[in-house]
Amino acid sequence: MQITETLAEPLRREFTIVVDVKDLDERLTGRVAEMQPKIHMKGFRPGKAPVSFLKKAYRKSLMGEIVNEAINTSSEKVLKEKSLKPATTPRVDFVNPIENVLEGKADLEFTMKVDLMPDFTLANLSSLKAERLVADVDDESVDEALGRLADSQKVYTDKGEDAVAETGDVITMDFKGSIDGEPFEGGARDGFDLTLGSGAFVPGFEEQLIGTKAGDERTVKVTFPETYGAAKLAGKPAEFAVKVHAVKSAAPVPLDDELAKKLGLDSLDVLKDRIRDQLKSDYNRTSRTHMKRRILDSLDESHSFDLPKGMVDAEFDNIWRQVEAEMKREGTSAEDEGKSEDELKAEYRGIAERRVRLGLVLAKIGEQNAITIGQDEVNRALAARAQQFPGQEKQVIEFYTSNPQAMAEIRVPLFEDKVIDFLGELMEIKDRKVSRDILFLDPDEAAEKLKDEPSETEKPAKKAKAKDETRAKAKSEEKKAKAEPKTTRKKKE
Repeated sequence: MQITETLAEPLRREFTIVVDVKDLDERLTGRVAEMQPKIHMKGFRPGKAPVSFLKKAYRKSLMGEIVNEAINTSSEKVLKEKSLKPATTPRVDFVNPIENVLEGKADLEFTMKVDLMPDFTLANLSSLKAERLVADVDDESVDEALGRLADSQKVYTDKGEDAVAETGDVITMDFKGSIDGEPFEGGARDGFDLTLGSGAFVPGFEEQLIGTKAGDERTVKVTFPETYGAAKLAGKPAEFAVKVHAVKSAAPVPLDDELAKKLGLDSLDVLKDRIRDQLKSDYNRTSRTHMKRRILDSLDESHSFDLPKGMVDAEFDNIWRQVEAEMKREGTSAEDEGKSEDELKAEYRGIAERRVRLGLVLAKIGEQNAITIGQDEVNRALAARAQQFPGQEKQVIEFYTSNPQAMAEIRVPLFEDKVIDFLGELMEIKDRKVSRDILFLDPDEAAEKLKDEPSETEKPAKKAKAKDETRAKAKSEEKKAKAEPKTTRKKKE
């Protein structure tokens, strides 16, 4: 085997490797010799078919395996001899036509390109700072949640033929929407129940149906908001032909002990306590989302080093595929965001670089502090994922356990969350009181809202909390899709 190094850069190496055709032939001979005693061929005594004859008969089926083994063993030898730590799986490109190699007419010659893990020093993690947004669960929030719960218990009944629809009533209707006389996708439904005043439809739609009764037909004219999700509809005037089939109403549900008992609780006070606890849990999960984002921002700002190009390219390609799919689904383009495609790609390449950098930093923090994920933790997370697909739990588990890349989708978020918990105890984390509305904004939107407001930051959160409490909070972590970042098209993830 001949190895020639053709490129030596700080984070990339390239080699040309040649495995002599004679070496491959010897491997084929050895493989056939092992098989010979077990082969029964017509015209020969059992196990006595000549090796030369067997080589011709089995060359096609065996040479593919032999070539793959030669590539793997020679690649591993190069990495070991050169003490290289690859960041990604080395890329192999054949120099000679593979058909000639398989037929024994040419040497196995290929190039191996490998991106290397960068060597960098972690910042002083204990000196880093991050902010956690927090909000109090006040009585108003509890009362609003109680009101929504009571509304969900309403029973709607038909008001009668001549009854007119009022705000709060439910109308059953058919509707067909059009723009310039042409129907548009998603603009028609039959037998749809709409609660008037719910704000579920385009602004101005529901108001025009107040006063209707069963049997009425009405043309509703609206204009889609400029910020409407579907670009083809945004800002466009539309008409909906509506036919009302029924008008229903429900009496208000009293907020009393009977409501609580209907829900399996002893009293209204107990119900309120349960609601308050649930809201606190929701607030804590959202606070942790903000803290995680700010921790990642702090890590990103405090680390700067060259990144493996292959890792960045792979991450960018993954992001860009999702962006293109989203733009296709919404009927938008880069120009709709006021940018050229090159500008948009540059923006998302920056996101890819951030993701790769943070992934490497988190991995090194975990390695240096012996942070690992136990199999029991993986099993619990996998079971939770399987429960999201009722009736298909077995198939889901089999898919993940037989697919290493899919299993990484389970392990990586668990590892990241453990590292974040570790950093939450190590770094200086300050709580910042905000309103409920600010707390539930996207982290980018919240930061934008707060950038010009003076911070009434409270004292740093205590670091002496028991680890079991920290782990308990990790279990109530924000939803995955997760994993950092949450949607592809966020600016920082």
